[in-house]
Amino acid sequence: MSALLGLRPEVQDTCVSLGLMLLVVLLMGLARVIARQQLHRPMVHAFVLEFLATFQLCCCTHELQLLSEQDSAHPTWTLTLIYFFSLVHGLTLVGTASNPCGVMMQMILGSMPPDTGAMRLLAQLVSALCSRYFIGALWSLSLTNYHFDGRILACRNPIHTDMSKAIIIEAICSFIFHSALLHFQEVRTKLRIHLLAALITFLAYAGGSLTGALFNPALALSLHFPCFDELFYKFFVVYWLAPSLGVLLLILMFSFFLPWLHNNQMTNKKE
Repeated sequence: MSALLGLRPEVQDTCVSLGLMLLVVLLMGLARVIARQQLHRPMVHAFVLEFLATFQLCCCTHELQLLSEQDSAHPTWTLTLIYFFSLVHGLTLVGTASNPCGVMMQMILGSMPPDTGAMRLLAQLVSALCSRYFIGALWSLSLTNYHFDGRILACRNPIHTDMSKAIIIEAICSFIFHSALLHFQEVRTKLRIHLLAALITFLAYAGGSLTGALFNPALALSLHFPCFDELFYKFFVVYWLAPSLGVLLLILMFSFFLPWLHNNQMTNKKE
């Protein structure tokens, strides 16, 4: 603690923010261990684990967004943090989606029963709203100067381009990310987590300054929903509909179009 007090104020604030994120990860990890030991009903178990995973992701992203606002001219540090916490989430949130689009993809592909999928979606949406209020209460304590400023920055419009480009960006990011999830399943776990973390960091770098590159409706609900009171349709289309369209396009392409194209080519060769 004395070493921390000897640092510059902005460094102290950054260390406190990082400490809070790691504390959230540890607490959610402990809660998951207890849930696995105490909850034996499959539906309740699925709900609680998805709730905890989404809560962890949303809270950490709130704090990361706040840190990125402090030094937006030098994004290297922010991207490093995104990569690191993507690794942390990849290691700790195994077996959960934390993303309605991921659940929707599993349901459409038949790898998740509809009732389980509906329960996971409900857990994600409830958790996203709870994390929003939790972070608001945490920031109201003003543990750091960043938190005091964060209450002012919390409702800045995240869309810095026209709506058509924003839709395309979120749809493409969702398509790329879920395509990687689908095709990295055979890759060794340790390598897969690093590949996905690198991909998330790249997508955040490529589209973060324009839309935030969230490609996650639950995360968008936690981060930006209150900022669109008068423009709810814009929020819905960019952060809910566009990522869902990206997943649907992925499923259509790899489940229908590419097999159809392959079959046509094989038929032409035989003729």
